[in-house]
Amino acid sequence: MQAWFYETFPNVVAIPNEIWAATKQTIYMSFWTALVAGILGIFLGVLLVVTRPGGILAQGFVYQILDKAINVIRSVPFIILLALLAVTTRFLVGTTIGEKAALVPLIVGVIPFFARQIENALLEIDPGVIEAAQAMGTSPLGIIFRVYLKEGLPGIVRAGALTIINVIGLTAMAGAVGAGGLGNLAISRGYNRFQTDVTLVATLLILVLVFISQFVSNLIIKKISH
Repeated sequence: MQAWFYETFPNVVAIPNEIWAATKQTIYMSFWTALVAGILGIFLGVLLVVTRPGGILAQGFVYQILDKAINVIRSVPFIILLALLAVTTRFLVGTTIGEKAALVPLIVGVIPFFARQIENALLEIDPGVIEAAQAMGTSPLGIIFRVYLKEGLPGIVRAGALTIINVIGLTAMAGAVGAGGLGNLAISRGYNRFQTDVTLVATLLILVLVFISQFVSNLIIKKISH
């Protein structure tokens, strides 16, 4: 078995430290992007729901601005967003290369996606529950925390799982422009140097991260749904 592995993956065997480092970089980018974009995405998602026409804090102007801004940013391909935010990234981080620099476009690109997912999840809540809370004199802030976020928790977790999977895919794309991680390893070594086994292993590791995140989210959803 060992002989087969060495024969099938000769280039992978030669760079175990690089593969481990690339995996840690992908996890680093995914974690911090999911954390920061998750917090801001939930905030914007809730804001979209409560300010929309008929919402508990209806503000047509605010809703239209947020809605259009999210649509515009979501429409920009991520690879182009990387280039558009290069100046901002250099200003904030001091460089446009590496996993820390990749966090800026990753967060900016993921926030509108997650915010829209949160909006959709919260809109699935029975309006009767919200009306009942209002009839009981619950404040808008109380409705947000006790109704929207509490009743919509399963939907929020599902949206979070979908977003994390999307984030892992975006880190691989960011790797194509020097952000580091498994995507960079697959391109710089696997593709550019014709080391197909490296590309294969990098892809498999990305899939493993996706499956793990999906498995964990399914456990959480199962637990909070009972």
